[in-house]
Amino acid sequence: MQQQVIYEQPLNERARTFLRLEFLFRQADAHLSGTSMWDSRSALASLLDILSIFGRTDLKTEVMKELERQMGALAALEHTPGVDRTRLGQLLDEFDALVDRMHSLQGQIGQTLRQNEFLNSIKQRSSIPGGTCDFDLPGYHYWLERPAEERLSDLRNWYNVFEPVRLSVQLLLRLIRDSATGTRELAVGGFYQRALDPGAPCQLVRVTLPAEAAYFAEVSGGRHRFTVRFMHYLPDGHAVQTDTDVDFRLTCCVI
Repeated sequence: MQQQVIYEQPLNERARTFLRLEFLFRQADAHLSGTSMWDSRSALASLLDILSIFGRTDLKTEVMKELERQMGALAALEHTPGVDRTRLGQLLDEFDALVDRMHSLQGQIGQTLRQNEFLNSIKQRSSIPGGTCDFDLPGYHYWLERPAEERLSDLRNWYNVFEPVRLSVQLLLRLIRDSATGTRELAVGGFYQRALDPGAPCQLVRVTLPAEAAYFAEVSGGRHRFTVRFMHYLPDGHAVQTDTDVDFRLTCCVI
């Protein structure tokens, strides 16, 4: 099977936040499987980024609203001809379980971590280039030198605070991505534009290219339209739009 690269562009703030969280959780998972102090450093850096996102918005409410909205949309399909009722029932059960877990969360998510003096000391130094060196944070240096199983136990306990949200975001993005079938499109001279129906908001645009393509997709857009420019790099590192016609696969996720 031909290898492909998918370029995604969120078209609203909620989808943008969900994609950022998904990226950070995936990055953390990759480093939580490692035992070196460098893996633990990277996993903790991702944790602090996630905590920062939770501090800027009421994500608990945002996730709950989206879960309930999608549940309502799915429930409305129950009597639609041709719908796989078994699969639909499983999906609704999955949503029900996550809604229950979200309701069980007390207070602001991550509040206990924001009050953790050890984590705060690292966060305060992280904005300084090289600010988390051993001589800057001897307590952090001590923690990094602990046995791997101790460090990983701490990291998993800290990440468990976000588990209901992680699973909810994972499910919502899966549903969004699976909500549409891609179509083959042509970008004439490396440029493509499409108008959108404001009454059926598109949450996510996905552009698929072969992995060996000599260009990448630069997507921008809003509620009314989006554009795709196919770019390539010059030897000096400057990116320019290709002047060739580009055949690609486009998926507009509206749900």
